[in-house]
Amino acid sequence: MTSGPYTYSVWSPTSSPLPSHATSRTEVIHIAISFLVLTFDLVIILSGRGVLFGNVALFAPISLYFVVLAAAAALTGFIAHEMAHKLVARRLGYWAEFRMWPFGLFLSLLTSLSGFLFAAPGATIVNGMPVSDRKGWGETAVAGPVSNLLFAVVFYSASLLTFRLGPLVYGSLLFLAWINTLFATFNLLPVGPLDGAKVSRWGWGHWAVSFVVAASALGLCYVALYSYGSPFLAW
Repeated sequence: MTSGPYTYSVWSPTSSPLPSHATSRTEVIHIAISFLVLTFDLVIILSGRGVLFGNVALFAPISLYFVVLAAAAALTGFIAHEMAHKLVARRLGYWAEFRMWPFGLFLSLLTSLSGFLFAAPGATIVNGMPVSDRKGWGETAVAGPVSNLLFAVVFYSASLLTFRLGPLVYGSLLFLAWINTLFATFNLLPVGPLDGAKVSRWGWGHWAVSFVVAASALGLCYVALYSYGSPFLAW
């Protein structure tokens, strides 16, 4: 689902005090732009408007349902993921803020038009954390996928509770659970700049537990959504 610098960079510590603010105006702007672009990407995919497949309805009116569902997916799957990184880094005593990656956002727009999402919206930048602090980087890294899994539990549970309201409701909740587990599992791959690489450097045991949990949750949500069409797998 995501690729590119979807992680943190390390800024060299300086002699000047770290900024004391929790959120700057620059960060708010970058988050807002990334959120809007990702929401638009997901609306294109959910509504089947990929022009590379010859869909002539690209500019037809968009259902509010797709907008709300896409916004919820972008908010929980991506924004909350990045803010979890930031909160843990700040609790460890380091300055951290999100910064968008313009090329990654542009790439996400191009790929969404073909019916799939290859997004690299940006990164949570951490200032001052030593590269040698594997535990600190590992805890900061795993926080994002953990937030996705927590949202997935909430959405899946809600789909069980709302089953009698019909497939539009519980199906939407299952989709949100699935996309959060997808974000968590992909970002836990132990390669490149992904979260999994930092977690594995912290300890392969930590990585194995987190990846197995995420992948199992992804499998459950996928089967429920695409095979059974119901959160009750026996039905």
